[in-house]
Amino acid sequence: MREDWTLTRTFASEQGSIRWDVLGAGPPVVLVHGTPFSSYVWRDVARALSHRFTVYVWDLAGYGQSEQGADQDVSLAAQGRVFAALLDHWGLAEPSVVGHDFGGTVALRTLLLEQRRYARLVLADAVALAPWGTGFFRLASEHAAVLIELPDPLHESLVRGYVSWPMRRRPPPEVVDRLAAPWLGAAGKAALYRQIVQNNQRFTDELEPHYRDITVPTFVLWGEQDQWVPVAQGRQLAGLIPGARFRTIAGADHLVQHDAPAAVAVEIAAFLTHALPEAGP
Repeated sequence: MREDWTLTRTFASEQGSIRWDVLGAGPPVVLVHGTPFSSYVWRDVARALSHRFTVYVWDLAGYGQSEQGADQDVSLAAQGRVFAALLDHWGLAEPSVVGHDFGGTVALRTLLLEQRRYARLVLADAVALAPWGTGFFRLASEHAAVLIELPDPLHESLVRGYVSWPMRRRPPPEVVDRLAAPWLGAAGKAALYRQIVQNNQRFTDELEPHYRDITVPTFVLWGEQDQWVPVAQGRQLAGLIPGARFRTIAGADHLVQHDAPAAVAVEIAAFLTHALPEAGP
């Protein structure tokens, strides 16, 4: 991987080319990003974890450096299938998986519906329970045909505000530039609204009854001041998964990887390396 966070490897998936990379050495852990972001949000956490783990990062189909296409299926169902295929491609029979936002949904679908096995699972500010969708997400899903007609300067302002919104710590301009870039231009604008229109609560409604069946050790990690997915949902999610641990990150909004990367890396590393208590009789 190049230092500027250029993903140097490609996987030909059912939904086009997926860009990915790997860094570090040790037990495998896969980081899965959410929307409207890319693997770039994991950069600090990934580099910290790479001192103890082999860290796999990738951009979801239609996101970041991965291919965008007019006929692309970027639904959460498709992302789950793509992730399952990636795990097979990497030869990872039982990695640890960390999913943030939509990445949590993808991780859960791949575990529960695609029937891949994990060593441990971390769900960070995950989209996993009803109700979901910020006010903007719902507005955009209902009026995408109107929003896609915005003049480019207005669209760019909207995107830059959208990617900055869930950060309590003010992001440097270069971070906003990097997160906004995939959604700019004609192709990027179409890709942004495509992933919004194609996704809705049904992709987690069908999962919720199965959370009680999860047996993989699970850690639910949440920004204490999450504006997009309230911390109460994190506690609820942890309560639905047998034996799940729950922890909040003080002073962090929805994008915990940006607001508190060191704390997030420490919490994840501790969970992935510490022995778990034996199950009771």
